[in-house]
Amino acid sequence: MSPQRPSGAPPPGSEPPSVVIVDDHALFRAGVRAELGEMVRVLGDAETVEDAVRAIVDLEPDVVLLDVHMPGGGGVEVISQVAKSRPQQRFLALSVSDDAEDVIAVVRAGARGYVTKTITGPDLADAVGRVREGDAVFSPRLAGFVLDAFAGEIPAEEVDPELDQLTPREREVLRHIARGYMYKEIALKLSISVKTVEAHVSSVLRKLQLSSRHELSRWAVTRRLVD
Repeated sequence: MSPQRPSGAPPPGSEPPSVVIVDDHALFRAGVRAELGEMVRVLGDAETVEDAVRAIVDLEPDVVLLDVHMPGGGGVEVISQVAKSRPQQRFLALSVSDDAEDVIAVVRAGARGYVTKTITGPDLADAVGRVREGDAVFSPRLAGFVLDAFAGEIPAEEVDPELDQLTPREREVLRHIARGYMYKEIALKLSISVKTVEAHVSSVLRKLQLSSRHELSRWAVTRRLVD
């Protein structure tokens, strides 16, 4: 039996995800750095909305660990400003608040997940890695808030069983394929390796039972996945 990979550790041969930590308490930022250790590469941190936007745009992290309540507009304002120049940026809210209104506000703004500050270092590192790959990550109790808030917003007739079996990252790759991008271009846009792009394409082809990029593009167009 092969040994299990410790929770929070990156897969063998892969580079740990990179983050910028945004929180207005220096002691907390230092604590997060210490908890993450070598499981995540901390590129920098920031304590104000203005500094956060500058750091995120300059450092281009895989994921931003974002506090919700900060002077000057908080996490929602950081997401809004960063989106103007870096719309692909992924955010994971990390807050002491478990209030439903806070959760829904930051998710509607564009965060890919929301966890509370009671989370352990390994679990946080694991959440960062999952968000980097396109997953949505929520503390168990908070996931219910999101499901309740968005229930009914997608009409039943729009649910596509074939599309639903694809992961968020696979859908992203599919959209770029349909727009005519090459694997290398997709890798640069999504900050992943060419081999990872190839793996996602192979997975999509297998799931949709298609055999070529051309068929993938045509499938995406018929599902109106391409703007």
